[in-house]
Amino acid sequence: MDKFNIVPNGYNPYEVNQFVEQVIAQTEAMIKRISEQKTEYSNLKKELSYYKNIEDTLKKAIYQAQVTSDNMKRLASDEANLILDEAKKNASRIVNEALLRTEKLEMDQETIERNMRIFKKRLKSIIEQQLAVVEEIEILDLK
Repeated sequence: MDKFNIVPNGYNPYEVNQFVEQVIAQTEAMIKRISEQKTEYSNLKKELSYYKNIEDTLKKAIYQAQVTSDNMKRLASDEANLILDEAKKNASRIVNEALLRTEKLEMDQETIERNMRIFKKRLKSIIEQQLAVVEEIEILDLK
């Protein structure tokens, strides 16, 4: 605190008035600075609220993206399982059809082989009969 010079009838009024003006100026500056800080605080508070809203929105968007991603993974897995099951069924059907065809071909082959043996026996029998006829003709011609 400043010291004032003493004059007759008290302190020097000029010094006191200057001090009072300084105190008033400093007080006004402090009030102005406090008002500016309140305004800045209010603006910062609004800005913080704005960014908190953005943060909340981003959190919700990230959560929804995660949920969607999980659903897509689940659906893709389910679809893959269905495709795999269908492929297994088709493979089983194809194998069964191939086995049936093979069995039929084997049966056809056995039938053809049996028919061929029968044909050979009949042909041989016919040839033997014809040979017997030829021999009989030769015997008849000789006599």
